[in-house]
Amino acid sequence: MRKLLTKEELCTGCGACEQTCSQTYFKENNREKSTIRITDNEGIKITVCSQCGSCIDICSANAIYRDKSGVVRIKKDLCVGCLACVGFCPEGAMFQHNELLEPIKCVACGNCVKQCPTAAIALEK
Repeated sequence: MRKLLTKEELCTGCGACEQTCSQTYFKENNREKSTIRITDNEGIKITVCSQCGSCIDICSANAIYRDKSGVVRIKKDLCVGCLACVGFCPEGAMFQHNELLEPIKCVACGNCVKQCPTAAIALEK
């Protein structure tokens, strides 16, 4: 299963991963549209989807599924925007942005890994 692994002790909080993510999927540098979040409240925390799949069963529209690589994905055309998955996510890694109907989450593309200057993020395949 593809997923991102994190080493918070290596993270400097530079935000390169967040910028890369929003640029990759939304073609803009907007950290609020990133599917990886860095916070620094008494120590750096990296929030990213572990692909656990807990959100799949909570989706009443059957818009969330696991692909053949093990990555949890959202079918935008089926999503009704109820955001139950955002509130239900045990990791807090399903995000909502006011400009979007559907939630956003990491799909383990690995683009952030390439941009991390400290190797705080790695892609497990």
